[in-house]
Formats: sequence, structure tokens, C-alpha cells
Amino acid sequence: MNQYAEVSEQLTGALGLARPPVAVAFSDWSPDSVPRFEGVTPAGCTFWQEGFDRTFVTSAADHAQCAIGIHTHHLAGAPESQPAELEAALRAMTGLDYVRPEEVAAIPVATREARYVTYGPLADAPVVPDVVLLFAHSAQGLVVSEAVQRVDGGMPPAMGRPACAVVPQALESGRAALSLGCCGARAYLDALSDDVALWALPGAKLEAYCAEISTLASANQTLAKFHRRRRQDIEAGERPSVEESLGRLASDA
Repeated sequence: MNQYAEVSEQLTGALGLARPPVAVAFSDWSPDSVPRFEGVTPAGCTFWQEGFDRTFVTSAADHAQCAIGIHTHHLAGAPESQPAELEAALRAMTGLDYVRPEEVAAIPVATREARYVTYGPLADAPVVPDVVLLFAHSAQGLVVSEAVQRVDGGMPPAMGRPACAVVPQALESGRAALSLGCCGARAYLDALSDDVALWALPGAKLEAYCAEISTLASANQTLAKFHRRRRQDIEAGERPSVEESLGRLASDA
């Protein structure tokens, strides 16, 4: 088992993820033996979902239907239509007061131009991932947030539109970020259901995040049992001390 397969297994098991972690890697070259993406997608975020099951490499041409994604990921070789498409999309959004000019300027964008982006299951990552994506519901996100606070030394940002901006946010800051998605990503991705959000973890700190997630997932399971048992006792009319509740928890083990 390679190192990424082991980390993927640990993350999936500790958090109880329904979807495997997805690795995202930017490069100026197409990795050897990695197939090119074939097909047409309506948005770059759909590559995350495609990456649950297989590994593939994309270029700006594959992102052609997503002018915003090409912009946030700073992809080289964009179609000639991309600037006009981006302007039209932003004009429509500003017309709805969905986004304002000063907010557009604050959207995270990758600083380094890249020709290729590789997506796929973390377990099969053929190159070092720049960012790892986790699709997590709120209880799983609780554990991730606690682990991130330890590793990064602060609370992660909770981002909104556009969802794709969470990738350059993690890439450029070197710190994990949470995305609540955007209406577009939630329309395009079946995996981004109403109870799920997206976490982006910088690949360089992946093992540290994984270690803390494993520790905190176990601690949360134990403490959840403690609180459930304490609630039952108090609702039954008892008034146990913390030490008594801990003792009862130990006796249940």
C-alpha cells in the first residue's frame, strides 16, 4: 500500500466518509501513464466528482465550459472565448446583485499558471497532490475543523461562491479551507447534496491533518457516548457528577 492509499484509508475510516478523498495536482506537464479526460462537462467542479472513481488529467480545453474555473485555477491555454465568457457570467451575476465588483476582486485565484490539472482518488494519486478534497457532512466536518485548528493554529475560513475558489484558497494560503459550495456546484454535483460541504486540505500537510483527524474522531466517539449516557441519566431524574458519569461510561466499555 502506497502512502496515499494508507492516508486515504485512514481519513475515510476515521471520518466515515461516503466518498473517497480526491487528489488535485497542478503541473506544467502531463503525468506519464495518466489518461487524458475525454468528454464534455458543464463546469470544472464536476471533475471532483469524476475523480471519485478514476484518475485523469485535464487542460484548459477540458474546462472550456467553465470560464470562472479557468480563472480561479489560472489555467494556461484558455480558449479565446474565455475572457468574454467570464465577463458575461460576471455581468449576469452582478446584475442580480449576487456578486459585487469588490467581491470579485477578493475571489482567490492561483498565482502560478498551470497547463494541466490531475484529478483522481487520493489512494491512487500518481503525483504529489497540491490539494486534497473531502466531501463531509456536518458531524464529519466537526472533526475536520477541530483537526484543522490544531494543525493550522486557527479556525478555517468558511467560503461561499464560487465553490472552485476553495482550491486556490488552500493552495495559496497553505491552510485548510471549508467551502459551503455555490448554487452552480450544487446544481452540477450530485455528491454536493444539501447536507454536505467541501473541505480543501493543502497536500503538503496531509499527514498532519490525518493524524489529528484520527485522534479527534476517536475522542469524539467516546465523548458522544458520555454525553448520551449523561442525558439519559439526567432525563431519568438522576443528578450524576462528571466523575460518576465517567465511571458509568467506563463500566459500559
